[in-house]
This record gives sequence, structure tokens and C-alpha cells, in this order.
Amino acid sequence: MILVFGSTGTVGGEVARQLIAAGEKPRLLVRSKAKAKEFEGKAEIVEGDLDRPETLGPAMSGVDKVFMVVTGTNGPELEAKAIDAAKKAGVKHVVKLSVIGADQPGLTLAKWHAQGEKHLMESGLAWTMIRPGNFNTNTLGWASTIKAQGAFYQPTAEGKWASIDPADIAAVAVKALTTAGHEKKAYTLTGPESLSAAQYASKLEGAIGKPVKFVDVPPAAAEDAMSKMGMPKAYVDALLDLMAAMKAGKADVVTDDVQKVLGRKATSFDDWAKKNAAAFQ
Repeated sequence: MILVFGSTGTVGGEVARQLIAAGEKPRLLVRSKAKAKEFEGKAEIVEGDLDRPETLGPAMSGVDKVFMVVTGTNGPELEAKAIDAAKKAGVKHVVKLSVIGADQPGLTLAKWHAQGEKHLMESGLAWTMIRPGNFNTNTLGWASTIKAQGAFYQPTAEGKWASIDPADIAAVAVKALTTAGHEKKAYTLTGPESLSAAQYASKLEGAIGKPVKFVDVPPAAAEDAMSKMGMPKAYVDALLDLMAAMKAGKADVVTDDVQKVLGRKATSFDDWAKKNAAAFQ
């Protein structure tokens, strides 16, 4: 039995769909069954919450493998509890969604995930770390201003990063969950090319058939916008830290781990943008 965390989210949802497509009937841990209706009859759906550790034991009963997704500013604390619950329940293997750079943490997000990785490695459980870079789907955060103004705004200047399709992240995770040989391995996942924000704008323009402009803004402007959206200050600070690293060229990394695991190249941003063009129109 495979238990999937985060199946109503971006990567966890892809993992659940791909496991089902591969003939598995996973167990999905969700806060509310109402949000997981697409999986009814295809998976075992159980309600639980990392904030309620007492729900984790029953959810993990009889489970061999776990795809673990833990987010938020209190992620390290919640993840430690989840890992401990997995060990107590007799889980054999945890595939953890981490982040690029968690093995040499400098950024705030990497530091959070490094704590979870350390706890998992020291737990005695078999583990696999999935360390993706920026998601293609994060560009959907630009959609509202692209629709209204034909532009998006962030403080990354000419910095580059190799954004990745969450479906590729999930495919690597599913491979680790369903085939042998991935224990004690860490996969750093990126898209096939590193691009600047202006280059992402150009590719979106080609996909949607209307002008798209990137506007570099001061970090203070980005901080104000994110704060007005209701993001917690600690998370805003972490994202500003990430964008500063992008601007400085520290995110300009491309790996071939997707191809090593899946035997095919990672999906290009062009292909992803064409498939999701309607979201920006």
C-alpha cells in the first residue's frame, strides 16, 4: 500500500493520478474528502491532518511506502512528527518531496527541507529525496496581471532558472515508489533549459498569441504585493530570499536527473506553456 500526502495539491495530485494510471490503488491522506472527489472509487481516501498527529497512525496502518509532502513555515516540526509516525506504523520507505539545494542549504526554503531530510535519514527508514527547482505552475501566479496588463512583475532582473513541469517531478516520485533501486538516492530535478524572466515572458507570448512583458521591480514592491495577498511574513521572507538568489545567478542550474530516472528528457517550458495557454488568456 502506498500513502500519498498532498493529493489535492500540485505535485501530490500528479503523484496520485500517475499511480492510479499505473494500476495502483493508493491511499490518500486529505484534510477533507470533499476536496478529493476526482479520486473517488480510484483510491482509498482517508481524512487526517499533520496538525493532528493522532490521525497519522491510522492513516499509515498497513502502508509500505509514503510519498511525503510537507509545506509551510512549521514544516520541519510537522514533518518530523510524520516521519516518526511512519516509523511507528512500520512503513518501509519514504519518498520525500524536498527542494533543490537542500543538501547544501543556504536559502531559507532549503534550510527548512534540510531539517526534514536529516530527520528522515536518521530515522532508519529507507528514503528517497526528490529535490526539484522552481515549478512551471508557479508562473500561473503571473496570470492575473498578464491577463489585465500583458505583464508580470518580480525582482529577478536577468537571473535565470530551469523551471520544471510538476508532472515530471511526480513521474520521478512514482518511479521511486513503484520500482526498486531508489533507496538512499537523491534526485535534483530541473527543466531542460535555464531561462530569465524575460525569456519566460517571450515563451508565454508565443504560446498565448499576445504580448507578455517582464518588469523587474524592487524587492520591497514584491514584498508589499505578497503581504497584501495574505502570505505569512516568514514565507514572504523565504520567497524574497529565493528571488534574490535567482537575480544573483545562483539558481542557474540544469540537471539530467529526470532523464536518468525516466529515460526521457524533462518536459520543455514551451510544451508546458502551450498545454496551459488558456490559463493566461
